Amino acid sequence: MTPLGPRETSEGRHESPEERADRRWNELLQEVRVLQTGVQILFGFLLTVAFTSRFPTLSHTDRTIYVVTVLLGAATTGALIGTVTFHRLVTGHRLKPETVFWAARLALVGIVLLLATVTSALLLILRIAMDDTAVPWIVTGLVAWFMLCWFALPAWVLHRYSDRE
Repeated sequence: MTPLGPRETSEGRHESPEERADRRWNELLQEVRVLQTGVQILFGFLLTVAFTSRFPTLSHTDRTIYVVTVLLGAATTGALIGTVTFHRLVTGHRLKPETVFWAARLALVGIVLLLATVTSALLLILRIAMDDTAVPWIVTGLVAWFMLCWFALPAWVLHRYSDRE
């Protein structure tokens, strides 16, 4: 029994492969929209940092972390926008299920890159804002939290509630 009631024993939705691909594409597009908004705000903020008056006073290590963070943000943006351009380039070739499959993989790569970007940004900001000795512990704790929310919990639910054949 699932938290929402008894599990349906039929095949679930009655949709053709094309209808399933359309539904999954729409779901993926909504997910990517949420991700892209956050990434665009973070990336835009990161791009402005180099033009602040405080930037020249950063240590070599902090500048390196900044550059890595900007590069990760750019890679994240590329992966997430890649989901849409992938679709745009193969539209009309009757490859919707394959498009959804590969675009979903690109989105997952974007999520992993987002985790790296946020981790790097947190490391940079917290190194500047507080005592260096506590920063690695705080960042590690937050990364563990993200991993739990973004990957471990969905994996557990999938394992716990999936049909076992």
